[in-house]
Amino acid sequence: MEITRSTVPGVGTVHHVHTRGGRRFGVLVDTRGRRSLLIYDAGRPAEDPDEPVLHIVIEPDEADELAELLRSSPMSDRLAEVERRLADLTGPGG
Repeated sequence: MEITRSTVPGVGTVHHVHTRGGRRFGVLVDTRGRRSLLIYDAGRPAEDPDEPVLHIVIEPDEADELAELLRSSPMSDRLAEVERRLADLTGPGG
């Protein structure tokens, strides 16, 4: 997966995601911190490839839930792994 970032003056920052499968979508973080998913059509004419076919506004709590769904392992498992590694580094009695 390739992720690039571009700033759109007066709008915010768009993170463009290109998957290995050739699909493309984006995450727009606007100037107020709101997030939106931008879905692009691979078959869209070349004269306007950056115009999304779908723009989904996501509330902050929805963004957090979506991020948790997309994680390869639950946050609790990741935190437990970090704690285990820290204990290994600090030794007995930490």
